[in-house]
Amino acid sequence: MTSPELLTDLAGTSLAHPDAARAFLVVHVDLPDRGSNLVDLPDGVDVTFGRSRGAVVTVDHASVSRLHAAVRRMGEVLEVEDLGSRNGTRVNGDKIDGKRRLVHGDEIAVGPITAVVTITSGLRRLDRIAPAGAGEARLAAELDRAVRYRRPVTVALVRVVGDAGLDLVARSLRPMDLLAEHAGDEHLVILPELDRAAGEATVRRLVDGARALGATVTAASLVAPEDGTSVHGVVAALRGALRTGSHRRATTAPPVSTGPIVIDPAMRKLYAMVERIADAGMTVLILGETGAGKELVAEAIHRHSKRRERPLVKLNCAALTETLLESELFGHERGAFTGADRRKVGFFEAADGGTLFLDEVGEMPASLQAKLLRVLERRVITRVGGTAEIAVDVRVVCATHRDLDAEVALGRFRQDLLYRITGFTVVVPPLRDRPTEILPLAEQFARQAAAEMGRAAPTLTSDARAALTTYAWPGNVRELANAIERAMVLCDDALTAADLPDSIRDASAPVSAATAVGDVRGQIADVERAAIVAALAAEGDNLTRAARRLGLSRRALIYKMEKYGLKPPPRA
Repeated sequence: MTSPELLTDLAGTSLAHPDAARAFLVVHVDLPDRGSNLVDLPDGVDVTFGRSRGAVVTVDHASVSRLHAAVRRMGEVLEVEDLGSRNGTRVNGDKIDGKRRLVHGDEIAVGPITAVVTITSGLRRLDRIAPAGAGEARLAAELDRAVRYRRPVTVALVRVVGDAGLDLVARSLRPMDLLAEHAGDEHLVILPELDRAAGEATVRRLVDGARALGATVTAASLVAPEDGTSVHGVVAALRGALRTGSHRRATTAPPVSTGPIVIDPAMRKLYAMVERIADAGMTVLILGETGAGKELVAEAIHRHSKRRERPLVKLNCAALTETLLESELFGHERGAFTGADRRKVGFFEAADGGTLFLDEVGEMPASLQAKLLRVLERRVITRVGGTAEIAVDVRVVCATHRDLDAEVALGRFRQDLLYRITGFTVVVPPLRDRPTEILPLAEQFARQAAAEMGRAAPTLTSDARAALTTYAWPGNVRELANAIERAMVLCDDALTAADLPDSIRDASAPVSAATAVGDVRGQIADVERAAIVAALAAEGDNLTRAARRLGLSRRALIYKMEKYGLKPPPRA
């Protein structure tokens, strides 16, 4: 399990000054109708776990002994002791023998019970407000917990003008809650285990109390995982809702449709196939150029499947190094490598019961291809640094812009893995092959951008429409979306060709007679330069992939870029 750093700003807190600190357990029972709660750890008192009614934490489960384990505080020392249980007690994944000292953040596992040791420092609580960045870090952990255990967390963004009001908000929160600086007068409030009704009531109480002290307060709230599961999406939704009222519910669902545009006959056929294969449960390989909409197809497969109520977890295999990719996929144990100071649940575990979308699977290193094959065959994973096998129930959907048969022939992709991931194969046509969808997509992107900017959607002028439909769109739907977002910043009530990027506008410009009879070599150079620019845009400035797209070596591409005065992208 990935346990949240419940008080991110208190990492490293000890009980060296017991008068200034409080210790407690955040206990989660992974059983139906059981949730999370706080259990205090008073000095000199055993907090016991077991099936017996005499235990402090009682769980009637076959894996739990009558008196299974005890946690105790003795002055500035915290420890857990296994009481001779049949199935053992684990701390941070390691089975203990007898007693084990505990520190802030340690995870105790007793059957279906997970208890997280939390120590709050009275000295830090005087400040009561975590610094900027701590809120986002805690939010990421809470969203991970919400997805994995289907437990609610209310997240609010409050704008408070007035120190007295802000102090009241801070003092009104529970020990497990977090108030953190966000931007300017905005503060992030995280309320674990509060569902929509309880969360909205709490936020409303905070707002009313702060106003009673003369503070100017606005707030917006949502509940994860129902309203969102990504830090960026949750914060963006809250900021958008905060602009519109003193206390309103936010949602990460955009105000206008973001679903796929399905007009072209080939796309209609594709999505009809998606609906048929969605419930089959087999792996799916989605093929298509970069930016063509492969992720939308993966989302549609999940949305139409029996797994729709469980998580859809996405991972871009090209975005991470081999070491990081392995950790993200399979998770890691505490101490597995330098910097692994806590256990991390991987994407396979996070997607349990749902769908895992592996984008750019063709970029996966050979060593990880073998491990992915093992998971697909055996349905178990092993965390990095661990030995225990963990069963997972996940449907895997993969996508790539590569020709995997060619990659197999070149020895860069495993033939047996290719067989495993191609239960069904779906090919997404490039945007240039479905021209009837260009303008509807452009209008959809304009409406989305307008909603985010709080303005009316502009009309597309005839010259803008001509430019959009003439251009070849080597970067596909992604390039179109970026072009419209850029144009929305520049345009007024109407979006014209002048608001579009030069490469798109120039594609529709009439060819003059002088150019027609001009220097042929110059015309060829222009075409070659434009092709390089388009390939770089389509491949996200990745020189190796752009060169492959153009049929050039990487060195030849760099030479031609220098020849045409094109600057190489900065190194990450």
